[in-house]
Amino acid sequence: MAGAIIENMSTKKLCIVGGILLAFQVIAFLVGGLIAPSPTSTVSYLANKCVDVRKNPKNKWHLPWGNNPCEKIRNFDEAVSRQIEANDIVFSIHAPHPPNEMSPWFQFMLYILQVDVAFKLDNQIKNNAEITFNVSLGYRDDMVSEWQGMAYAEETRKLKCVFNYPKTKDNEGSYYECDVLPFMEIGTVAHKFYLINIRLPVHEKKGINVGIGDIRDIRLVGIHQNGGFTKVWFAMKTFLTPSIFIIMVWYWRRITMMTRAPVLLEKVIFALGISMTFINIPVEWFSIGFDWTWMLLFGDIRQGIFYAMLLSFWIIFCGEHMMDQNERNHFSSYWKQVGPIVVGSFCLFVFDMCERGVQLKNPFYSIWTTDVGTELAMAFIIVAGICLCLYFLFLCFMVFQVFRNISGKQSSLPAMSKARRLHYEGLIFRFKFLMLITLACAAMTVIFFIISQVTEGHWKWGGYTVELNSAFFTGIYGMWNLYVFALMFLYAPSHKNYGEDQSNGDLGVSSGEELQLTTTITHVDGPTEVYKLARKEAQE
Repeated sequence: MAGAIIENMSTKKLCIVGGILLAFQVIAFLVGGLIAPSPTSTVSYLANKCVDVRKNPKNKWHLPWGNNPCEKIRNFDEAVSRQIEANDIVFSIHAPHPPNEMSPWFQFMLYILQVDVAFKLDNQIKNNAEITFNVSLGYRDDMVSEWQGMAYAEETRKLKCVFNYPKTKDNEGSYYECDVLPFMEIGTVAHKFYLINIRLPVHEKKGINVGIGDIRDIRLVGIHQNGGFTKVWFAMKTFLTPSIFIIMVWYWRRITMMTRAPVLLEKVIFALGISMTFINIPVEWFSIGFDWTWMLLFGDIRQGIFYAMLLSFWIIFCGEHMMDQNERNHFSSYWKQVGPIVVGSFCLFVFDMCERGVQLKNPFYSIWTTDVGTELAMAFIIVAGICLCLYFLFLCFMVFQVFRNISGKQSSLPAMSKARRLHYEGLIFRFKFLMLITLACAAMTVIFFIISQVTEGHWKWGGYTVELNSAFFTGIYGMWNLYVFALMFLYAPSHKNYGEDQSNGDLGVSSGEELQLTTTITHVDGPTEVYKLARKEAQE
C-alpha cells in the first residue's frame, strides 16, 4: 500500500528533515538581521520658496540651488514687504540632497507632505478646509542637462489641524498640529535627480486655498528602499526560485508516475508551489535597467495570488482529513469556505487598482483624498475584512472537527494488532504535527510583525546590531518558502509499500481486520494511509 512520504518516513528521518529546515529558517532570519541594512530610509526636505512672476508651471523649472538657482525669499513677511503675491511663490524641492544621487536599487519613492501653519486671529483654518496645489515633477541624470517633465497634476487634500492653545492675540504665531498628507508614490527610481515644484494657487471667488490659515513652510518626508537591503532581497529570491521550482517539478513527476489520477489535495499543493514560484521569480532585476513603474502593483498581485492559494490550501487540507463519509475530492465541495477568499481577494484587488493602478498615470493621486474615494476604499476594506473573519471561522471550525474526529477514532486503535496500531498512531501524530507547524508559522508571522513594530527597529547583541525589520522580511519570506518546500516533499507519493513483504500472520492481523482496512483500496496507488483509516472508521 503506497502512501505519502510523511506517512512512511520514520520519526528519526522526520526529525532530521525538520532540523535541516529549521537550520535554513535560522539562516533566513540571520541574513536579514546581520547582513542586510534596514529595509527603508527616510529623508526630510524643507521646501525653498522661489519667486516666479511668469506663472507658467509646466515650462519653467525652479531649482533651489545649482548653476541657475531660482530667486528665493526667506519667509512670507519678506513676500509681503516686496508685494509678492501668493500665486507667484513656488515651493521647490530637489531630491536627493546634494551631493547624493538616487539609485534604481531604491526601488520606489514614497513622499508624504507636512504643512506648517501658524495661527492668526484674522486668518484661521476653517472647518473642513481643503488645500489645493499644482505640482510638477521633473528629472535628469546629470547636473548639466535640462530638466525633463515626468508628471503634472492639480491635487486637493483635506487639511486636518488642531490648535492646542487658546485662540488669543498672545498665541498668534504658534503652530497648528496638522496631520500629514499623502503626496506622491512612484514604483521605480530610474533617474538620479528629481525636482518637485509646488504652487498653492489662491482664487477667492472659487474658494480655492481660502481659509487654510497662515502657511509658513512645506515639508516633505521621502521614503525609499535601501539599496543594500534590495541586493540581499534579490539574492534571496534568486536562490529560492530554482529551489522551489526543482522540488515542484520533482513533486509533480512523482504524482504522474502513479497509475491513479491526482487527488484534490495533491493538486492544491502543486498549485501552491506554482504560486510560490511566481512570487519568487526575481523579475525585480529588470527594474535596475528599465523604468517599470508598475512593479509595486505587480508585486501586490503576486502576493495576493499566493496568500489566496495558501488560505485555500488550509481549508482543503482540513477537509480532506475530516474522517467522515462525505466525498470532498472536488474543488466544488469547498465553495462555501473558498467563496470568502475569492470575494475578499477581489475587493483588495479592486482597491489596489483604484490606488496604485491610477498612480501609474498620476503619481500624486490618492483614493483617500475625497469623500467618495474614502467611502469606496473603506467599503472594499470592510468587505474584505468580513470575508477574512468568515474564512477564519470556517477554518477554526474545521480544525476543531478534524482533531475531534481523530481523537474519537483513536478509541478503535486498541482492537488492532500492535504493529498496525503503532503504524496508524504514527500517521495521526504526523498529521497533528503538520497542523501545529502550520499554526506555528502563522503565529510566528504575527508575533514577529508585532515585535518589529513596537521596538526601535534594531537590537544590540554584543558587538553586533540586529536589524529586526530586515530579519522580519527575510525570515518570514524564507519561512513560507520552507513551508511550501516541506509540503511538496512530505506529501509527495512514497515508493515504499507496506504489506508486500509481510504476511498477515507476521503482523498479527486477523482476516476481518485486514478486510476492513482494505475495503476502499482499488489498486496499489490508491488513497493514502490516512484516507484509508478515515474511510474505514467512517464506515464503522
